[in-house]
Amino acid sequence: MRRYSQSHAAKEANSLFKQTVTKPATDYEKAEQTFHANRERLKAERLAREAERRSQSEKTN
Repeated sequence: MRRYSQSHAAKEANSLFKQTVTKPATDYEKAEQTFHANRERLKAERLAREAERRSQSEKTN
């Protein structure tokens, strides 16, 4: 089976979707990411506690 090379349009499209060089995050961005991660963690813990309380109250009723 013969393998065909990519067309000019396909090569151009692939070059447009190449990975770009990412800049290192600034201190503000790092702090913001940490804040959001902590908020999501606390939210998950709160929801777990509430679910546990609901299941315990259902068992007693």
